[in-house]
Amino acid sequence: MEYEDIYGLSPRPKYDCLLFDLDDTLYPLSSGLAKACGNNIKDYMVEKLGIGKEKIVELSNYLYKNYGTTMAGLRAVGYDFDYDDYHSYVHGGLPYENLKADPQLRSLLLTLPIRKIIFTNADRVHAIKALSKLGLEDCFEGIICFETLNPTHKNTVSDDEDDVEFLGSVSATTGVANNPEIFDIIGHFADPKPGATLPKTPIVCKPQDSAIELALKIAKINPQRTVRFML
Repeated sequence: MEYEDIYGLSPRPKYDCLLFDLDDTLYPLSSGLAKACGNNIKDYMVEKLGIGKEKIVELSNYLYKNYGTTMAGLRAVGYDFDYDDYHSYVHGGLPYENLKADPQLRSLLLTLPIRKIIFTNADRVHAIKALSKLGLEDCFEGIICFETLNPTHKNTVSDDEDDVEFLGSVSATTGVANNPEIFDIIGHFADPKPGATLPKTPIVCKPQDSAIELALKIAKINPQRTVRFML
């Protein structure tokens, strides 16, 4: 370090990438998007999946707590649905008009001379719309979103990194659930059986370690040189 000072060289920055969550991170919770999204998820469960209204709140809490997202939990316990249809329904009608451009945040992001990437569980359509409303659509190198981690025609990330769809523009739909029976997760916690385990979800999402590892690989990020802004 002292030799760099002697010869007028700048020391290498400690970090070279900023990894940002999107929702309730780049805009405030007070925008109302999170509340509206939660209500839409519950409506989807009732209207599209036929789940009784009396179960919705408790079921949603268990699914979110144990799987990271309600969507991942629904697939884990046996519900089969089209991913694009789910995202369209859940994000449709959100009060995007409550998102206001943030010139100060934009200026700050543009002046930071390191990589900046969005990492969200949401789909790409929602991410782009939210960023556009915030005036931040050109402040990030890329978006790692639902489609990035759950591509339609790829079961694993290719060893050839040039084949990886960084922005995840491919839409994803499910196949038939492996288990035709719906797992009773409420009963599982109400009356736990010795040795009983929760079914695994086919969806890759935060906060799963596999999702984080995959995101780092796709974006070629060194975790030791990355600052994460995540909820």
